[in-house]
Amino acid sequence: MERGPERALYDLAKRDAGVSVSVCLPARDEAATIGTIISTVRAALVDGVGLVDEIVVIDDGSVDDTAAVARAAGARVVAEAEILPDAGSGSGKGNVLWKSLHECRGDVICWLDADLRNFDPSFVAGLVLPLLLDPAVEFVKGCYRRPYGDEPTGGGRVTELVARPLLSLLFPKLADIAQPLGGEYAARRRAVEVIPFVEGWGVELGLLVDIVERFGRDAVVQVDLGVREHRNRTIDELAPQAMAVLATALRRAGLHDAHDTVELARVADDFTVRTEPVETAERPPIVTVDAYRARFGGSSTSPG
Repeated sequence: MERGPERALYDLAKRDAGVSVSVCLPARDEAATIGTIISTVRAALVDGVGLVDEIVVIDDGSVDDTAAVARAAGARVVAEAEILPDAGSGSGKGNVLWKSLHECRGDVICWLDADLRNFDPSFVAGLVLPLLLDPAVEFVKGCYRRPYGDEPTGGGRVTELVARPLLSLLFPKLADIAQPLGGEYAARRRAVEVIPFVEGWGVELGLLVDIVERFGRDAVVQVDLGVREHRNRTIDELAPQAMAVLATALRRAGLHDAHDTVELARVADDFTVRTEPVETAERPPIVTVDAYRARFGGSSTSPG
């Protein structure tokens, strides 16, 4: 990323917007990829053009060298269990994202998945700039092509087989969102601090639906990030994700009662059935948490 024209653009945009920017990576056992992402952000966007003010990793119980690699690359690393201990235990990606609001200092937060294999600093720049340039934008989703194995397309199976049909049926005004479950997005703190976070894999769909419900469809924009390459999961691994997305969508549509977990039935080769709990609990809007308000104050858009 060139430093001349881009530096001037980012300096002007940040000065006019009057905001600080955090990049946050929720991570569990991502030592193989997280270091490259962080060092690239630091070199290009912190030291290079000054767009990003801090890089934060929320380590969700990694047993590999994720935390050490992230620190060495230049991130501030915080263990999930150490954040808001008085708020009670939680689990899943959404719980980590919710806690990141307390740990990140920025007015704008850009979240990245830590397993990206083809990360480019333009991912962050593309997600953050609409929030700096247009005060009416509250949430920016990345859209991209998703390869699968050696094929140029075919990734995002839960998106195509579960999330997109659900949005088309239950939330048609969101049917144009290309990657509703994608982990690359940015938001204003004032928007995400006043909505609940699903603790498990339903968090991205829940955020999208809730932000549009509260702020309107025009508050959400998409940015083309090109191609996204990451670790492809097996069908067995994707089934709980699909279940969480389904439960979240039905709950948001008023068609499913709220439960902390739902049961996913698994049928073995010998046709025996076992059930697996899938996390669907929700964290309340973080602005309702005393420790958060003590750190950041209230919000002009907070409930009540």
